[in-house]
Amino acid sequence: MAVSRSKRTAQNAVMGFTYQFVTMILGFVSRVIFLRTIGVEFLGLNGIFGDVLTLLSMADLGFSTAMAYSFYKPLADGDKDAIAALVAFYKRIYNIIAMAVLLIGLVVIPFLRLIVKTEQDIPLLEVYYLFSLARVTTSYLFVYKTTLLTADQKDYKVVWIRMITNVSKVCLQILMLVVFKSYILYLTVATVMGILGNLIASKKAEKEYPYIRNLKGKYVSDENLKDRIVENMKSVFIYKLSTTVFSATDNIIISMVISTAAVGLYSNYLNLSQKLLLMEQILFSSMTASIGNVIAKENADKKYKVFQSIQSVSLILCGVITSCYCLLADDFVGIVYGKEYALPFIVVIAVTVNAYFSCALQPLWLYRDATGLYRKTKYIMLVATIENIVLSIILGKILGIAGVIFASAISRLTTYCWYEPRLLYREYFDRTAGKYYFQILTNVLLCLVAILGIGFVVSGIKVTGWMEFIIKGLVVGILSFAVFMGIYFRTEGAQNIIKKIRGKLVR
Repeated sequence: MAVSRSKRTAQNAVMGFTYQFVTMILGFVSRVIFLRTIGVEFLGLNGIFGDVLTLLSMADLGFSTAMAYSFYKPLADGDKDAIAALVAFYKRIYNIIAMAVLLIGLVVIPFLRLIVKTEQDIPLLEVYYLFSLARVTTSYLFVYKTTLLTADQKDYKVVWIRMITNVSKVCLQILMLVVFKSYILYLTVATVMGILGNLIASKKAEKEYPYIRNLKGKYVSDENLKDRIVENMKSVFIYKLSTTVFSATDNIIISMVISTAAVGLYSNYLNLSQKLLLMEQILFSSMTASIGNVIAKENADKKYKVFQSIQSVSLILCGVITSCYCLLADDFVGIVYGKEYALPFIVVIAVTVNAYFSCALQPLWLYRDATGLYRKTKYIMLVATIENIVLSIILGKILGIAGVIFASAISRLTTYCWYEPRLLYREYFDRTAGKYYFQILTNVLLCLVAILGIGFVVSGIKVTGWMEFIIKGLVVGILSFAVFMGIYFRTEGAQNIIKKIRGKLVR
């Protein structure tokens, strides 16, 4: 019996939440131990390597998204030959990508010391970098199979593999830090466990789809299909290239304009916001394949109705996430890492603003990937990226870390934040985006009022330890949830979700 879209989405979301919750807790523990055993400069170095390798990974940009997109139809039709041919096609592409990333990564080595700005020399800098490069390069040798599970709404079947390997990795890394205080052993564990996790996940995909085990002689014979795939890849490449450069240059600019240690300090705040946003991202990414199904089968009114349901959830989460982050981030950093690692409150405000945009745009990005809308929005992201780099350098010199982060928010607001909704509403919903803009503007004002109001309520709670932090966190979380749930409970989107849940319960 076919499994419903809702059930698949729920399975993916539950496994995703479980995985991220476990790794989030271990990640914070690992981060604290990292700071206390190796130091903030190596934490900053970790962030720099991450961004440099993210930029190198632009060779892949677009392929995984376009690949999942191209699998939707043959999976729906049960066309095993077409699926196997596509997997073989992507295998050849990813082998080329792996080689390209490796070669470009090696070319970067002579320039590493221009990017990394530390008070003390790091003798094994290039060796550390090579370990990180190996981890990224090898990941491309497996992704062409595991993406098939994602496209088929079965991502939950490999999440447990990622969870076990990631938990094992973090535990072993903590051991390396505590016993040996060795960054190179820390990186070795990450590389080995990354390869092992990808290998096991790849074998799981082969077990689920036995016909992709032997890909010899499998080719995409339809030249028109090849052309469409390549065209999709080109479009996604430009879009994803821009988004990657947009997000991955902040740490590099902070390192070059301020210091690598500043990257480490900022990463504590960024990491917390990313973990909060991850919960929403898991929920919505688990819906991508389901939305692709809706786009393929339903009319404009149904597409819009589903979007409004997702949008209502997003607006509630925006209020809760931004309120919690803005009012609790400083206390969290002070307790977990130490008050000496705290940054000025203007940095918290800047990260909160950026987090809001990332949160509010999730439904839009979900539909963008499911509809292939990136084909028509690729150049606006290019403009946003160029604007972001220029503004980051200018504002970074004036305001420091906060200036670099504010530059990202300004660049988003003046480009794709207004352009992508307009395009989506016109192309897929057959209506104007006026209501969308009004919803976002209203939500921004509500978030501001909520932060000020709840901030006044909890201003008397002085956080000196975990007990006070937990009390303050509960007050902020409960109040923000009550406020935004109360406001959005009666909206069209929320009522659609409630009706659907009631329908399930009645059955």
